[in-house]
Amino acid sequence: MPVKHNNALIAGTAVLALAAPMTTNADDINFDFYGSARVHAESVQPDDTSALDSYTGVRDAYSRIGFNADYALSENVELFAQLELPLDLANKAVQDPWDQDQDIRVAQIGLRGDFGTFAYGQMWMPYYNAIAYPVDMFSTYYSGFATFTSFRLGDTIAYYSPSFGGFSVAAAWSDSNGADGDDRYQLTASYSFGDTTLAAGLDDWGGDSNSRIWGVSLMHTIGDLYIGAKYEVHDSDIDSGYGADGDSAVNLYAGYTLGKNTFKLMLANVDNYGEGIVHLGVDHQLNDQLKLFAEYYYEEETAAITEKRGGLNETAWAASGGQVLAAGVRYDF
Repeated sequence: MPVKHNNALIAGTAVLALAAPMTTNADDINFDFYGSARVHAESVQPDDTSALDSYTGVRDAYSRIGFNADYALSENVELFAQLELPLDLANKAVQDPWDQDQDIRVAQIGLRGDFGTFAYGQMWMPYYNAIAYPVDMFSTYYSGFATFTSFRLGDTIAYYSPSFGGFSVAAAWSDSNGADGDDRYQLTASYSFGDTTLAAGLDDWGGDSNSRIWGVSLMHTIGDLYIGAKYEVHDSDIDSGYGADGDSAVNLYAGYTLGKNTFKLMLANVDNYGEGIVHLGVDHQLNDQLKLFAEYYYEEETAAITEKRGGLNETAWAASGGQVLAAGVRYDF
């Protein structure tokens, strides 16, 4: 449920961002302009073709462009800002390829120092960072669907603590981004030791159904092998359907890097949102900026599969899941 912004505001902000290096003292403000072009060809085969025909096409995989800026207020306190816009290259539009009403990915300002980090605006949420991110490792559009939470929300205040012996906490309040227009609250705690990180989190939606998501996650590295896992469960007054009390999401991810190639596998089960899910992939890193990737995605019930170049509003929920073969390219600058 991100905040909407008009195209004139986006264009004006982009012009200011491009002009900033010419109008500010580089010794005072650190300014970093970045972008990532991500696109793939895909062959989509729904299980129920009466609800959605099979098709081949091109889809954006969350391309973006943006900038980071920071300014030292004192020796231990830094002011920072970030603006990031989504680029849907397949549809030639400034929009997120899934939520096509969204024209801002990140727009935040904050302070960081020995006390931790405070931020306000539209940002990646603490619960996602701690619980869902450990298994969100694929390169196509179909990455990240096997979770109940939201990735980014607007009108949010968040705090991340510094690490104390490997232990850290984070919290967020998000205005009117919960259920039934309620505010949304998140709280997470993480503990890192060696090559392992454990985390637990709460995503409280509120609303008439008193909806909450509880989650735990694991990240562990053994040489070139990375393992990520998460478990989420709904705690609500809802008896059936999406968000029903006791509905769970279970994910197990493994990635192995061999030279310039990374081989990926995720098995998941998400109640009322995809059900059984299998995701396979391989990335080939040609150089620091250019990556090729290929993936196979299967969902038992509909979660991610949608109309050709479509998004959330074109999702064919009656398609009863299906499978996707995709291959594409990612260029970072």
